[in-house]
Amino acid sequence: MSKAKAVSTNKVKKSREDWIFDIILYTIGVLLIIITLYPMYFIIIASFSDPAAVSNGQIMFLPKGVNFKGYKQLASYAKLWTGYRNTIAYVIMGTLVTLVVNVPASYALSRKHLYGRRFFTAFYLIPMFFTGGLIPTYLAVQRFHLLDTFWVMVVPFSVVTYYIIVGRTFFNNSIPEDLWEAAQLDGCGYLGFFFKIVLPLSKAVIAVIALWAAVGQWNSYFNTLIYIRSESLQPLQIVLRSILVGNQTMSAMSTGAAAVEAKQMADLIKYAIIVVSSAPIMCMYPLVQKYFNQGVMLGSLKG
Repeated sequence: MSKAKAVSTNKVKKSREDWIFDIILYTIGVLLIIITLYPMYFIIIASFSDPAAVSNGQIMFLPKGVNFKGYKQLASYAKLWTGYRNTIAYVIMGTLVTLVVNVPASYALSRKHLYGRRFFTAFYLIPMFFTGGLIPTYLAVQRFHLLDTFWVMVVPFSVVTYYIIVGRTFFNNSIPEDLWEAAQLDGCGYLGFFFKIVLPLSKAVIAVIALWAAVGQWNSYFNTLIYIRSESLQPLQIVLRSILVGNQTMSAMSTGAAAVEAKQMADLIKYAIIVVSSAPIMCMYPLVQKYFNQGVMLGSLKG
């Protein structure tokens, strides 16, 4: 009982100025949350509301004339499911390849006893600022017979210097040399130390790099426009783009009442496309949020 009284008496009582500051701070925080989340909320409710009400500005916080015509029309496109399948495959394989390539490289560059460490660091940094350009890259991809293949979306652009810098900074600050010396005394070699000790201690940076790589793969469309010709290999973003352009073209070619109806359907499909393309990434983020919060500031520290 005495301990509880001591704890209660040790609490600092907030002054009036402190309460006013807290109220202002929380008010600003709530306003920022509303400003950030409202556009996405509006798109979601507009995707299944009456398009006429959306066009007239009657939709603010609650949907009106609920219908799912946009989603039904979007689901009727067979290419949509092909694009989903391709994008999921690109995300999974691309993220794995990115981790396999960048995490060991960043760990190697973080070890001070690595012979030629400065040379390899400069070797990675130079392409970050000076690249060969689109034409040399295209010719290199063509020479390796990767054009219009699944692997052109995974292999050629898997090395990302920024990921290596972030990983190197993490390993420099989190994996001390003393840990390697202790592992050597127990008979642990380089590979055993990396797989058994380093990787289990590096979940934060691995989750951050994996999230960045997955989001990059999910949103990727430019490489597809350059290197992919087959419709069977097109990712979701290109398929959705073609559906959106096709519906807008159809509405522009129509006249009278048919033009109004086509325009409303195109708007519904537009909002539905935004939801369909964003929902998987939004659902994935909570799974790695804990590690992302731990590792998001890793790159800001000097390596």
